[in-house]
Amino acid sequence: MLKEKDILDERKSKILRQKSNEVTFPMKEEDISLINEMIMYLRLSQDEEYAEKNNIRAGMGLSAVQLGKLKRFFVISYKKEDGTFEEYKVVNPKIVSNSTELIYVEEGEGCLSVNRYVEGIVPRYARVTVEYYDEFGNKKEVRVREEIAVAFQHEIDHLNGILFLDRIDKKDPYKNKDNMRSI
Repeated sequence: MLKEKDILDERKSKILRQKSNEVTFPMKEEDISLINEMIMYLRLSQDEEYAEKNNIRAGMGLSAVQLGKLKRFFVISYKKEDGTFEEYKVVNPKIVSNSTELIYVEEGEGCLSVNRYVEGIVPRYARVTVEYYDEFGNKKEVRVREEIAVAFQHEIDHLNGILFLDRIDKKDPYKNKDNMRSI
């Protein structure tokens, strides 16, 4: 079972700044198992009682590189209001289209690999269409919006060696805020 200590910290790990490698199919059994562990970790992290008891932060996305594996895959587990989860297992993703509308997370974007608050806004597309494969090599396409779109873009950035804080303007952390919608 994954533990928070397994997630690399941006201050200590250079691997987070490297571009991840395409995955070939069939995927290794150990990678498929890791994907399932990543999903379970995210589900549990969103259970307030479990998270508090085990002293872990809530997360909705996790990429392989955050676990020290330079492989182009990530998972998203988003707990909906009804308590069910919207989940994605994403391998070799490519954004094929995006909205012109930009959004940002009002309370600030966070990351399981950045253990501190970072002031500023991260411009993201409000909607993106992503082509990817599941862990069995089946080609998929999904159009996501709002929080899920932010999560997809955040995790794809990880696969390209980019952290969310790189997208915040250092001189003006709230640059162009009035030209975007907060979520």
